[in-house]
Amino acid sequence: MVILKIFNLEYIKQRRQELNMTLQEAAIAMEMKNASTYMKYENGTYSFKAEQLPLLAKVLKCSTENFFRKIIAKTAI
Repeated sequence: MVILKIFNLEYIKQRRQELNMTLQEAAIAMEMKNASTYMKYENGTYSFKAEQLPLLAKVLKCSTENFFRKIIAKTAI
């Protein structure tokens, strides 16, 4: 059995919305140029870098672990 961790962009968008945070507010907090840039990360056009995740967790008031879904895969023997 193998446990895979998949990055969960849906959680990131949902969490931002739960906090009633606009794309512009998220962009400013993440030190990005504008809302359009942040939206491209949130929608998966750009990929979040590992070094961005601690700041993203702080902005979204959650743990970096929340950004990943665990998927259990059975392996053939």
